[in-house]
Amino acid sequence: MPSRTSSWFSSPAEAVTRLGDVGYLADASTALTTYLAGALEKPVLIEGPAGVGKTELAKAITRATGAELVRLQCYEGLDEARALYEWNYKKQLLRIQAAGDGQAWEETHDDIFSEEFLLTRPLLTAIRREEPTVLLVDEVDKTDVEVEGLLLEVLSDFQVTIPELGTMTSTRRPLVVLTSNATRELSEALKRRCLYLHLDYPDADREREIVLSQVPGLDDKVARQLVSVVGRLRELELKKSPSIAESVDWARTLIALEITDLSDKAVADTLGVVLKHSSDVDRAVRELRLKR
Repeated sequence: MPSRTSSWFSSPAEAVTRLGDVGYLADASTALTTYLAGALEKPVLIEGPAGVGKTELAKAITRATGAELVRLQCYEGLDEARALYEWNYKKQLLRIQAAGDGQAWEETHDDIFSEEFLLTRPLLTAIRREEPTVLLVDEVDKTDVEVEGLLLEVLSDFQVTIPELGTMTSTRRPLVVLTSNATRELSEALKRRCLYLHLDYPDADREREIVLSQVPGLDDKVARQLVSVVGRLRELELKKSPSIAESVDWARTLIALEITDLSDKAVADTLGVVLKHSSDVDRAVRELRLKR
């Protein structure tokens, strides 16, 4: 087994405690996977519906360990230049013009393809950092297959070869978190290199615990009412189900409005905090028989 990185966690129990100290309530499987990601120096792939805390886990690890977060936000059309590195072509052109005709091309070439002109992107930035780093590859399922292949190459050996500069190898491996909403199936090759964690919406008791930890001024009775309504909303066929973060926002809204009882009218009046499509609001009012 690779040596443990002191910057991460000494045990699953310590992961629970330290993540809890920064406001992330981790269950047993989440704490175990988080611990193993650091101890085994393996990336962790977190799948689950939007809004269950996948990205927030990476941020919580960063806060709990004092590491730096480097984030690669994935999207359709993301390419190597935006994920790994590219050259500062404008600056290179200015250097060529400044050199004029008095400098041989070989000298100019070696000059412009140097560290001074290299623009590092998230993957290369994370690999080169010598300080504790959490690399978050967010919504990896939104990328093209070509980028997934790039990730495979980088995550296999944590090194990058730049033709003009040579191979750059990580001196201190980052803790890598990949998140996916499972909008497409990821390759078996990528999954094989990762630990796997599936996060789903928490049960009512855990969500109430999360809400109360984030909004300490909320009355316990109102918190129970809130998570009950959120649970009912998630059972409906909505375009977007309420996330945990939206449950927290709702709780803060109720405090701001000094609502001490979540009546049907109070729910109807504040649905816009947790539902973001008019059709979802209409369906919720109809299905839950709310009074507006």
